[in-house]
Amino acid sequence: VVASDDGIVARIPDLEAGFDDRATETDFAELFVMDVDELEALVQTEVGGSALFAARFRECAARALLLPRRNPGARAPLWQQRQRSAQLLDVARDYPDFPILLETARECLQDVYDLPALLSLVRRIHSREVTIAEVTTERASPFANTLLFGYVASFLYEGDTPLAERRAAALSLDPALLSELLGRAELRELLDPEVIERTEAELQRLAQDRLVVGPEGAADLLRLLGPLTTDEVQLRLREGSALEALKTLQDDRRAIEVLLAGEVRWTAVEDAARLRDALGTAIPQGVAEVFLQSVADPLADLLSRYARTHGPFTSSEAAERLGLGTAVVADVLRRLSRDGRLTEGEFRPMASG
Repeated sequence: VVASDDGIVARIPDLEAGFDDRATETDFAELFVMDVDELEALVQTEVGGSALFAARFRECAARALLLPRRNPGARAPLWQQRQRSAQLLDVARDYPDFPILLETARECLQDVYDLPALLSLVRRIHSREVTIAEVTTERASPFANTLLFGYVASFLYEGDTPLAERRAAALSLDPALLSELLGRAELRELLDPEVIERTEAELQRLAQDRLVVGPEGAADLLRLLGPLTTDEVQLRLREGSALEALKTLQDDRRAIEVLLAGEVRWTAVEDAARLRDALGTAIPQGVAEVFLQSVADPLADLLSRYARTHGPFTSSEAAERLGLGTAVVADVLRRLSRDGRLTEGEFRPMASG
Protein backbone atom coordinates (compact mmCIF):
# COMPACT_ATOMS: atom_id res chain seq x y z
CA VAL A 1 0.00 0.00 0.00
CA VAL A 2 1.29 3.46 -0.95
CA ALA A 3 -0.55 6.57 0.23
CA SER A 4 -0.30 10.20 -0.87
CA ASP A 5 -2.30 13.39 -0.54
CA ASP A 6 -4.47 12.41 -3.53
CA GLY A 7 -5.34 8.82 -2.73
CA ILE A 8 -4.20 5.32 -1.84
CA VAL A 9 -2.72 2.63 -4.07
CA ALA A 10 -3.39 -0.90 -2.81
CA ARG A 11 -1.79 -3.85 -4.57
CA ILE A 12 -3.84 -7.05 -4.24
CA PRO A 13 -2.33 -10.42 -5.26
CA ASP A 14 -3.92 -12.20 -8.21
CA LEU A 15 -6.35 -14.97 -7.29
CA GLU A 16 -6.70 -17.84 -9.71
CA ALA A 17 -10.20 -18.84 -10.69
CA GLY A 18 -11.48 -21.65 -8.54
CA PHE A 19 -8.83 -21.11 -5.87
CA ASP A 20 -11.44 -19.83 -3.46
CA ASP A 21 -15.12 -19.87 -4.26
CA ARG A 22 -15.62 -16.92 -1.94
CA ALA A 23 -13.15 -14.75 -3.87
CA THR A 24 -15.49 -12.80 -6.11
CA GLU A 25 -15.18 -9.37 -7.60
CA THR A 26 -17.31 -7.84 -4.88
CA ASP A 27 -14.82 -8.98 -2.25
CA PHE A 28 -12.34 -6.33 -3.36
CA ALA A 29 -14.84 -3.54 -2.83
CA GLU A 30 -15.55 -4.89 0.63
CA LEU A 31 -11.91 -4.27 1.55
CA PHE A 32 -12.64 -0.54 1.55
CA VAL A 33 -15.85 -0.72 3.57
CA MET A 34 -14.90 -0.15 7.20
CA ASP A 35 -16.81 0.18 10.44
CA VAL A 36 -16.90 3.82 11.54
CA ASP A 37 -16.32 3.19 15.25
CA GLU A 38 -13.57 0.66 14.58
CA LEU A 39 -11.86 2.95 12.06
CA GLU A 40 -11.83 5.94 14.41
CA ALA A 41 -10.44 3.90 17.30
CA LEU A 42 -7.82 2.29 15.05
CA VAL A 43 -6.55 5.59 13.65
CA GLN A 44 -6.44 7.22 17.08
CA THR A 45 -4.53 4.26 18.51
CA GLU A 46 -2.00 3.87 15.70
CA VAL A 47 -1.24 7.53 15.08
CA GLY A 48 0.56 7.81 18.42
CA GLY A 49 3.31 5.49 17.23
CA SER A 50 3.77 7.01 13.78
CA ALA A 51 6.65 9.09 12.46
CA LEU A 52 4.14 11.83 11.69
CA PHE A 53 3.16 12.04 15.37
CA ALA A 54 6.81 12.26 16.45
CA ALA A 55 7.52 15.05 13.95
CA ARG A 56 4.44 17.02 14.94
CA PHE A 57 5.21 16.51 18.63
CA ARG A 58 8.66 18.01 18.09
CA GLU A 59 7.11 21.07 16.45
CA CYS A 60 4.49 21.48 19.18
CA ALA A 61 7.07 21.07 21.94
CA ALA A 62 9.33 23.64 20.28
CA ARG A 63 6.46 26.14 20.03
CA ALA A 64 5.74 25.57 23.73
CA LEU A 65 9.42 26.30 24.54
CA LEU A 66 9.92 22.81 25.95
CA LEU A 67 13.04 22.27 23.82
CA PRO A 68 15.23 25.29 24.68
CA ARG A 69 18.51 25.77 22.88
CA ARG A 70 21.74 25.54 24.83
CA ASN A 71 23.05 28.48 22.84
CA PRO A 72 20.24 30.92 21.94
CA GLY A 73 22.36 32.40 19.17
CA ALA A 74 22.96 29.11 17.36
CA ARG A 75 20.60 26.74 15.59
CA ALA A 76 20.34 23.28 17.12
CA PRO A 77 21.04 20.43 14.65
CA LEU A 78 17.96 18.53 13.48
CA TRP A 79 19.24 15.22 14.87
CA GLN A 80 19.64 16.82 18.28
CA GLN A 81 16.14 18.29 18.15
CA ARG A 82 14.75 14.87 17.26
CA GLN A 83 16.70 13.18 20.03
CA ARG A 84 15.54 15.60 22.72
CA SER A 85 11.99 15.51 21.40
CA ALA A 86 12.00 11.69 21.49
CA GLN A 87 13.22 11.71 25.09
CA LEU A 88 10.47 14.15 26.06
CA LEU A 89 7.88 12.06 24.22
CA ASP A 90 8.93 8.89 26.07
CA VAL A 91 8.29 10.65 29.38
CA ALA A 92 5.06 12.30 28.24
CA ARG A 93 3.51 8.99 27.13
CA ASP A 94 2.91 8.14 30.79
CA TYR A 95 0.65 11.22 31.09
CA PRO A 96 -2.22 10.91 28.57
CA ASP A 97 -3.58 14.34 29.52
CA PHE A 98 -0.31 16.14 28.80
CA PRO A 99 -1.38 19.22 26.77
CA ILE A 100 1.32 18.86 24.13
CA LEU A 101 0.24 15.26 23.45
CA LEU A 102 -3.36 16.37 23.04
CA GLU A 103 -2.41 19.20 20.69
CA THR A 104 -0.21 16.87 18.64
CA ALA A 105 -3.03 14.33 18.34
CA ARG A 106 -5.41 17.10 17.28
CA GLU A 107 -3.03 18.29 14.56
CA CYS A 108 -2.52 14.77 13.22
CA LEU A 109 -6.19 13.76 13.25
CA GLN A 110 -7.69 17.03 12.03
CA ASP A 111 -5.11 19.22 10.28
CA VAL A 112 -3.16 16.44 8.54
CA TYR A 113 -5.43 13.40 8.27
CA ASP A 114 -8.77 15.24 8.46
CA LEU A 115 -10.31 12.35 10.38
CA PRO A 116 -13.79 13.94 10.60
CA ALA A 117 -13.99 14.03 6.79
CA LEU A 118 -12.87 10.40 6.54
CA LEU A 119 -15.48 9.29 9.06
CA SER A 120 -18.14 11.28 7.23
CA LEU A 121 -17.22 9.57 3.95
CA VAL A 122 -17.35 6.12 5.54
CA ARG A 123 -20.77 6.88 7.03
CA ARG A 124 -22.03 7.95 3.60
CA ILE A 125 -20.73 4.69 2.13
CA HIS A 126 -22.60 2.72 4.79
CA SER A 127 -25.79 4.71 4.18
CA ARG A 128 -25.47 4.13 0.40
CA GLU A 129 -25.17 7.84 -0.31
CA VAL A 130 -21.77 7.06 -1.82
CA THR A 131 -21.22 3.94 -3.90
CA ILE A 132 -17.93 2.15 -4.47
CA ALA A 133 -17.61 1.19 -8.12
CA GLU A 134 -15.05 -1.29 -9.42
CA VAL A 135 -13.65 -0.34 -12.81
CA THR A 136 -11.06 -2.28 -14.80
CA THR A 137 -9.01 -0.17 -17.21
CA GLU A 138 -5.96 -0.80 -19.35
CA ARG A 139 -4.25 2.32 -18.06
CA ALA A 140 -4.68 4.65 -15.15
CA SER A 141 -6.90 7.71 -15.48
CA PRO A 142 -5.24 11.15 -15.52
CA PHE A 143 -6.27 11.60 -11.89
CA ALA A 144 -4.80 8.26 -10.82
CA ASN A 145 -1.75 8.45 -13.06
CA THR A 146 0.26 10.48 -10.55
CA LEU A 147 -0.60 7.93 -7.85
CA LEU A 148 0.61 5.09 -10.06
CA PHE A 149 3.78 6.96 -10.94
CA GLY A 150 4.54 7.47 -7.25
CA TYR A 151 3.91 3.78 -6.61
CA VAL A 152 6.35 2.71 -9.34
CA ALA A 153 8.95 5.27 -8.23
CA SER A 154 8.90 3.80 -4.74
CA PHE A 155 10.37 0.53 -6.02
CA LEU A 156 11.95 1.24 -9.42
CA TYR A 157 15.36 2.44 -8.23
CA GLU A 158 15.42 0.56 -4.96
CA GLY A 159 18.36 -1.65 -5.97
CA ASP A 160 20.40 1.16 -7.56
CA THR A 161 20.72 3.30 -4.44
CA PRO A 162 24.33 3.54 -3.19
CA LEU A 163 25.03 1.71 0.06
CA ALA A 164 25.71 4.92 1.98
CA GLU A 165 22.36 6.38 0.91
CA ARG A 166 20.57 3.14 1.76
CA ARG A 167 22.10 3.31 5.21
CA ALA A 168 21.06 6.91 5.72
CA ALA A 169 17.53 6.27 4.47
CA ALA A 170 17.08 3.14 6.56
CA LEU A 171 18.52 4.63 9.72
CA SER A 172 16.16 7.59 9.48
CA LEU A 173 13.26 5.20 10.05
CA ASP A 174 11.83 4.13 13.36
CA PRO A 175 13.95 1.23 14.74
CA ALA A 176 10.91 -1.04 15.00
CA LEU A 177 10.04 -0.43 11.35
CA LEU A 178 13.68 -0.92 10.41
CA SER A 179 13.74 -4.45 11.81
CA GLU A 180 10.54 -5.32 9.93
CA LEU A 181 11.82 -3.75 6.70
CA LEU A 182 15.24 -5.39 6.53
CA GLY A 183 15.02 -8.39 8.80
CA ARG A 184 17.47 -9.20 11.55
CA ALA A 185 20.16 -10.61 9.28
CA GLU A 186 20.70 -7.29 7.47
CA LEU A 187 20.76 -4.94 10.46
CA ARG A 188 24.41 -5.71 11.08
CA GLU A 189 25.20 -4.55 7.53
CA LEU A 190 23.87 -1.07 8.31
CA LEU A 191 25.96 -0.48 11.42
CA ASP A 192 29.70 0.07 11.22
CA PRO A 193 31.45 -1.82 14.08
CA GLU A 194 33.90 1.05 14.56
CA VAL A 195 31.03 3.51 14.89
CA ILE A 196 29.37 1.23 17.44
CA GLU A 197 32.55 1.08 19.53
CA ARG A 198 33.09 4.84 19.32
CA THR A 199 29.49 5.55 20.27
CA GLU A 200 29.63 3.15 23.20
CA ALA A 201 32.84 4.79 24.44
CA GLU A 202 31.08 8.15 24.38
CA LEU A 203 28.01 6.77 26.15
CA GLN A 204 30.23 5.18 28.79
CA ARG A 205 32.15 8.45 29.26
CA LEU A 206 35.40 6.74 28.25
CA ALA A 207 36.14 9.01 25.29
CA GLN A 208 38.68 11.75 25.99
CA ASP A 209 36.16 14.53 25.44
CA ARG A 210 33.70 12.89 27.85
CA LEU A 211 35.98 12.52 30.89
CA VAL A 212 34.89 14.27 34.09
CA VAL A 213 36.65 16.07 36.93
CA GLY A 214 36.21 16.05 40.71
CA PRO A 215 33.38 14.96 43.00
CA GLU A 216 30.68 16.62 40.87
CA GLY A 217 31.88 14.72 37.83
CA ALA A 218 31.89 11.47 39.81
CA ALA A 219 28.32 12.20 40.95
CA ASP A 220 27.27 12.64 37.32
CA LEU A 221 28.87 9.29 36.44
CA LEU A 222 26.92 7.45 39.14
CA ARG A 223 23.70 9.15 38.13
CA LEU A 224 24.09 8.51 34.39
CA LEU A 225 25.82 5.11 34.34
CA GLY A 226 24.59 3.50 37.54
CA PRO A 227 26.68 1.64 40.14
CA LEU A 228 30.44 1.66 39.39
CA THR A 229 33.55 0.34 41.09
CA THR A 230 36.32 2.68 42.19
CA ASP A 231 38.50 1.55 39.27
CA GLU A 232 35.68 2.18 36.78
CA VAL A 233 35.23 5.70 38.10
CA GLN A 234 38.99 6.28 37.92
CA LEU A 235 38.99 5.40 34.20
CA ARG A 236 36.46 8.17 33.59
CA LEU A 237 38.23 10.91 35.58
CA ARG A 238 40.43 13.34 33.73
CA GLU A 239 42.51 14.01 36.84
CA GLY A 240 42.54 13.40 40.57
CA SER A 241 41.73 10.40 42.74
CA ALA A 242 38.45 8.58 42.24
CA LEU A 243 38.48 7.27 45.81
CA GLU A 244 38.81 10.77 47.25
CA ALA A 245 35.98 12.06 45.05
CA LEU A 246 33.72 9.15 46.04
CA LYS A 247 34.54 9.55 49.74
CA THR A 248 33.57 13.21 49.45
CA LEU A 249 30.21 12.20 47.97
CA GLN A 250 29.78 9.62 50.72
CA ASP A 251 30.46 12.22 53.42
CA ASP A 252 27.87 14.48 51.78
CA ARG A 253 25.37 11.56 51.76
CA ARG A 254 25.16 11.67 47.96
CA ALA A 255 26.70 8.23 47.31
CA ILE A 256 26.79 4.89 49.11
CA GLU A 257 28.80 1.67 48.88
CA VAL A 258 26.87 -1.51 48.06
CA LEU A 259 27.67 -5.13 47.27
CA LEU A 260 26.42 -5.85 43.76
CA ALA A 261 27.11 -8.91 41.58
CA GLY A 262 29.84 -10.03 43.97
CA GLU A 263 31.82 -6.78 44.00
CA VAL A 264 31.76 -3.51 45.90
CA ARG A 265 30.40 -0.62 43.88
CA TRP A 266 29.48 2.98 44.46
CA THR A 267 25.99 4.17 43.58
CA ALA A 268 24.05 7.40 43.74
CA VAL A 269 21.81 7.57 46.79
CA GLU A 270 18.83 8.16 44.47
CA ASP A 271 19.18 4.55 43.23
CA ALA A 272 18.95 2.98 46.69
CA ALA A 273 15.29 1.95 46.38
CA ARG A 274 15.73 0.59 42.84
CA LEU A 275 18.69 -1.58 43.81
CA ARG A 276 16.92 -2.83 46.93
CA ASP A 277 13.62 -3.69 45.20
CA ALA A 278 15.02 -5.00 41.90
CA LEU A 279 18.20 -6.79 42.99
CA GLY A 280 17.74 -7.32 46.72
CA THR A 281 20.81 -5.19 47.47
CA ALA A 282 21.42 -4.41 51.13
CA ILE A 283 21.30 -0.65 51.70
CA PRO A 284 23.59 0.76 54.44
CA GLN A 285 22.21 2.68 57.38
CA GLY A 286 21.82 6.43 57.20
CA VAL A 287 20.05 6.76 53.85
CA ALA A 288 17.27 9.34 53.98
CA GLU A 289 13.74 7.95 53.94
CA VAL A 290 12.88 9.90 50.80
CA PHE A 291 15.38 7.78 48.83
CA LEU A 292 13.89 4.52 50.11
CA GLN A 293 10.42 5.02 48.63
CA SER A 294 9.46 2.20 46.25
CA VAL A 295 9.30 2.93 42.52
CA ALA A 296 6.87 1.48 39.99
CA ASP A 297 9.21 -0.70 37.90
CA PRO A 298 12.72 -0.76 39.38
CA LEU A 299 14.25 -3.51 37.23
CA ALA A 300 12.94 -1.95 34.02
CA ASP A 301 14.48 1.36 35.13
CA LEU A 302 17.88 -0.26 35.67
CA LEU A 303 17.79 -2.12 32.35
CA SER A 304 16.63 0.97 30.48
CA ARG A 305 19.60 2.90 31.83
CA TYR A 306 21.92 0.03 30.93
CA ALA A 307 20.59 0.10 27.36
CA ARG A 308 20.93 3.89 27.11
CA THR A 309 24.59 3.77 28.12
CA HIS A 310 25.71 0.80 26.00
CA GLY A 311 25.80 -0.22 22.40
CA PRO A 312 24.11 -3.44 21.26
CA PHE A 313 24.22 -5.97 24.10
CA THR A 314 22.94 -9.44 24.93
CA SER A 315 20.61 -10.31 27.77
CA SER A 316 23.37 -12.39 29.37
CA GLU A 317 25.71 -9.36 29.45
CA ALA A 318 23.08 -7.24 31.18
CA ALA A 319 22.27 -10.08 33.58
CA GLU A 320 25.93 -10.50 34.51
CA ARG A 321 26.31 -6.78 35.15
CA LEU A 322 23.31 -6.71 37.49
CA GLY A 323 23.95 -10.07 39.11
CA LEU A 324 20.65 -11.60 37.99
CA GLY A 325 19.56 -14.67 36.07
CA THR A 326 19.47 -14.38 32.30
CA ALA A 327 15.85 -15.54 32.08
CA VAL A 328 14.66 -12.80 34.44
CA VAL A 329 16.50 -10.10 32.51
CA ALA A 330 15.41 -11.45 29.12
CA ASP A 331 11.76 -11.34 30.18
CA VAL A 332 11.97 -7.65 31.15
CA LEU A 333 13.93 -6.80 27.98
CA ARG A 334 11.22 -8.40 25.85
CA ARG A 335 8.62 -6.32 27.66
CA LEU A 336 10.61 -3.16 27.00
CA SER A 337 10.89 -4.18 23.36
CA ARG A 338 7.11 -4.62 23.10
CA ASP A 339 6.68 -1.16 24.60
CA GLY A 340 8.92 0.30 21.90
CA ARG A 341 11.70 1.29 24.31
CA LEU A 342 14.23 -1.25 22.96
CA THR A 343 14.87 -2.97 19.65
CA GLU A 344 15.87 -6.62 19.38
CA GLY A 345 17.97 -7.84 16.49
CA GLU A 346 21.41 -8.78 15.19
CA PHE A 347 23.56 -5.65 15.30
CA ARG A 348 27.07 -7.08 15.61
CA PRO A 349 28.74 -9.80 13.51
CA MET A 350 28.05 -13.26 14.97
CA ALA A 351 25.91 -11.84 17.77
CA SER A 352 22.29 -11.07 18.57
CA GLY A 353 20.61 -9.24 21.42
